[in-house]
Amino acid sequence: MPSKADVKAWKAQLVAQAEQQILKLTDSGQFKKYLNTLAKFHHYSARNIDLIYAQNPQATQVAGFKQWQTDFNRTVNKGAKSIRIAAPIIKKLTPAEQKRLDTTDERAIVGYRYLPIFDVAQTSGDPVLSAKDFVKENLADHQNVTSLYNAFKDYLNQQPDLQVSEVPLATLNGAKGYFQPSTNEIVIGGDEPDNALKLKTLYHEYAHSQLHGLKSAFKDRPRAYQETQAEAVAYVAMQNIGVDTGNYSLGYVATWAKDKAVIHSALSEIQQVSNKVIELSDGLTKQLGLQEAQKEPEHDLKKLAAQDLNKSYQGLQQQVQQATNPQQKSELKNKLNDVHQKISNRTQKQLQAFAKKNPEIKQPDSEPDQSLKR
Repeated sequence: MPSKADVKAWKAQLVAQAEQQILKLTDSGQFKKYLNTLAKFHHYSARNIDLIYAQNPQATQVAGFKQWQTDFNRTVNKGAKSIRIAAPIIKKLTPAEQKRLDTTDERAIVGYRYLPIFDVAQTSGDPVLSAKDFVKENLADHQNVTSLYNAFKDYLNQQPDLQVSEVPLATLNGAKGYFQPSTNEIVIGGDEPDNALKLKTLYHEYAHSQLHGLKSAFKDRPRAYQETQAEAVAYVAMQNIGVDTGNYSLGYVATWAKDKAVIHSALSEIQQVSNKVIELSDGLTKQLGLQEAQKEPEHDLKKLAAQDLNKSYQGLQQQVQQATNPQQKSELKNKLNDVHQKISNRTQKQLQAFAKKNPEIKQPDSEPDQSLKR
């Protein structure tokens, strides 16, 4: 079994890799185009956000008729019904009005008028980058993910200060789940068809409960910090059980943490929660009899089938490539050599057995070409 030091190094490596991948994404040309796109959209008041949602709950990106043409080279579809938002009517005040209103301001809002805007879905033309270009939901399913999700949910429901419930996705307004600090409740879209995404969402909301609950140390962090932290914990937790959610998680984080300072600050605080989630998952997989999936590739080489041995070799190769610590990289290379030697020995035995059964097949020279020796 791996030592405590090995486990600690593994956890630290997962968090470090998450940060590196997120930072790499924020350097990409496509992501910079996405930020430029965001900058073109107006930031609406809470009142107007409520108005937009009341008229079109599915709206994601809105702009005026002319702005769609000039800024995005798109046109509003014929017959599209506009969304109305409130725009202030500002008037220059006379001295008498200033006195009456008891203000020294030269201008004041004297009323509101309602302006038409349209959602991107009501327009046609050039593509518009959105978060969906970075948040892809085609996660590969993973054996036993459903069992782990149910076990984790049951475990959390046994805690006195936290509850997990499920509701239909249709009631979540496009979200996969949420955490409610006032009641310490996690709500998950129960009919989510992608089991890996469902488990990742539970990890995400659990991270919120630990980092951003009413009594949590980081409850007052800005929303960008909170979402960055929660999704990074979810990404690390899924990586730990062998499910890569990079397509979803890294893009999700980057769309919230739009600069490197936020990423560094936010991720520096997730180590403790990440370790807690990993320990919980490892304990649950052991109880479920799924611990075999958590074994290090080099374990029980004599018992591994040929196919599993090859998978272990491929997994170690990937770990060697990703390792940044020189000592850890050296240790992984030694393990890789052990697996390679085991595969080589098995192959030689299989060839010898085949040769004995098929003596009519011409055998190679006893001294092979030296250039082919490894």
